[in-house]
Amino acid sequence: MNTPVVDMHSHVGRQTHFRMHDAPERYVRIMDQAGVDVAPVSCIFFETARRCNDAVARFVALNPDRFFGVAHVTPRYLDEAMSELERVFKLPEFKMLKLYPDYLGAPIDDPSYFPIFEWCDENRIVVKSHSSFNDEGDILTAPIRFIKLAESYPNIRWVLGHSGNAMPGQIQAVEAAQSSRNIWLETCTSHGEHGTIEFLVEGAGADRVLYGSDMPLMDARTLVGRITTADLDDETKRRVLGLNAIELLDIDISS
Repeated sequence: MNTPVVDMHSHVGRQTHFRMHDAPERYVRIMDQAGVDVAPVSCIFFETARRCNDAVARFVALNPDRFFGVAHVTPRYLDEAMSELERVFKLPEFKMLKLYPDYLGAPIDDPSYFPIFEWCDENRIVVKSHSSFNDEGDILTAPIRFIKLAESYPNIRWVLGHSGNAMPGQIQAVEAAQSSRNIWLETCTSHGEHGTIEFLVEGAGADRVLYGSDMPLMDARTLVGRITTADLDDETKRRVLGLNAIELLDIDISS
């Protein structure tokens, strides 16, 4: 299938105990094999947001035609978070923000996030967050929590990484997307059951589902295969694989 492919979920930052590496040549080799044109990359593994974002900037600079930056901040250090938002979104390589509330130990709708959300809403930022609801104890990023946030911050384009993970979370993710036009669902998960991609597309619409791999924690080739082999028409597959991301992020990968 000849279509642009954008991987909306990739990580950098050397963490050998998680099998994380910083070898751009390996990323590009796998991307080429999977047919992925570009990937946004984020780093959430270091002790300060600035160190994370600097690691991303260095990685992107090695191959700017294939990667762009995803910023990371945490309200645990709110002064740094606000100054980092101002700093990184003046840099052209950064296209969106990644949040990982599990590190904070508080839910995504905790008031400590509100100054970050207010800034992102004012600046119309795409915000991707980890989202998961596998059981009753997995509540910090349950997709239904994003419904009120999408209403309160309508200029943010919200991307639910993993789309809630297991089926209970995927059901919530579809409910969230149906409630708010500014919520998108992203496909990477290690809990995906047969028919997951079709379920997300049918529930959210073909224009609001985004391909992601979680590379290098998971393999981009396998995750592309879940889209290309889904029981969907070719135009829907093209939208999920890249066209939706291109419109959402306002990027040009025609070259």
